Amino acid sequence: MSFIADLHIHSRYSRATSPDMSPETLWRWAQLKGLQVIGTGDFTHPGWLTELKEKLVPSDNGLLVLKKEFENSDNVPEPCRSQVYFMLTGEVSCIYNKKGRLRKVHSLILAPSFLEVMELNKRLSRIGSLSADGRPILGLDAKELLKIVLDISEDILLIPAHAWTPHFSVFGAESGFDSLEECFEELTPFVYAIETGLSSDPPMNWRLSSLDRITLISNSDAHSPGKIGREANIFLGGESNSSGLSYKEIINSIKTKKGFKGTIEFFPEEGKYHFDGHRACGVRLSPGETIKHNYQCPVCGRPVTVGVMHRVERLADRQEGFRPPSAPEFFSIIPLPEILAEVMNVGVNSKKVETEYLRLLSKFGNEFRILMDLPLNEIEGEAPLLREAIERMRTGKVYIAPGYDGEYGKVRIFEEPERIELKGQVSLF
Repeated sequence: MSFIADLHIHSRYSRATSPDMSPETLWRWAQLKGLQVIGTGDFTHPGWLTELKEKLVPSDNGLLVLKKEFENSDNVPEPCRSQVYFMLTGEVSCIYNKKGRLRKVHSLILAPSFLEVMELNKRLSRIGSLSADGRPILGLDAKELLKIVLDISEDILLIPAHAWTPHFSVFGAESGFDSLEECFEELTPFVYAIETGLSSDPPMNWRLSSLDRITLISNSDAHSPGKIGREANIFLGGESNSSGLSYKEIINSIKTKKGFKGTIEFFPEEGKYHFDGHRACGVRLSPGETIKHNYQCPVCGRPVTVGVMHRVERLADRQEGFRPPSAPEFFSIIPLPEILAEVMNVGVNSKKVETEYLRLLSKFGNEFRILMDLPLNEIEGEAPLLREAIERMRTGKVYIAPGYDGEYGKVRIFEEPERIELKGQVSLF
């Protein structure tokens, strides 16, 4: 058995997040998606921490559960209902000067209990405001943040967040470093993992031999409930092997790779910073095209934002396609509402998609089961065009216009004439 965990999300106290981001809503959506463990996000924010203490209670496995009085199983389809555990997590933005450059590095922090969180918050509040944003911005070297974390407890884990994002990450083209050692120096051995982010996937990271010892984790960085689980981690253990589903076992799996089965990924081209470009001019460039244009926008002449693919190419010491012998598996998915929107030719936020989404979950179970595990012949009898779409997703036969400079990529499963032809062959909805 295995279980799925999304350890990086944000509360409604973070900038540009949904007001629906509450423990109760996360509890519901975790079940709809198929997550057994969900990060709390934003434990540094005083208002959110107070709410977490009010609504969550410690479990005997070192994680937290929603108090019974806040549960409402009536809005969760019966086949999706399962136990949901919360892990205390937060993200910190460090902005500082180092080696002659302005650095902007985001870090994900996992904590075992409110006790450690309160001690960390006490120390960080001496450096900057924790109440201004769910993701606090501190004038603190990322190495010093790691030092503070290690001083509090060996059970707290710091992980460089969305490690390749151009503007706010350890390897970012705009403000990052060329190696973990350059950022964390003698404390680098205490960095056990990086978060690959939406715009990169494991094969891109496998091209750097310096990351061979590193566990590559993936999380949603969700700002609204429906986005949780768009990337996630698969751990061994679960209902038939409860020893694996605990805070210490999860942390140990990340540190040692033992029990870490793999990740669920965006198609990286769909991420907001996969290619280079200049959004203001609508210019999308491959790494080769950027070099050809001398890193300048061919429309306005201003510098382009160098994306993740380009950055990986620059730092890689292996050819594309290399796979380490013991690399965990990964699964590239498209969220079910996006697939339904294309199949039905309506907006992803439409009532039609919501209704069909909940109908399918009521019949087949959670979203991950439908996307990854449900036999295609079971979908065939229910929705033939959906079956074709899911098969194409599972085999990677999709069309993607890569994202760039903060613009999400556009993913399609069917070309329009093909979709019309296929829909003419079946009566789906």
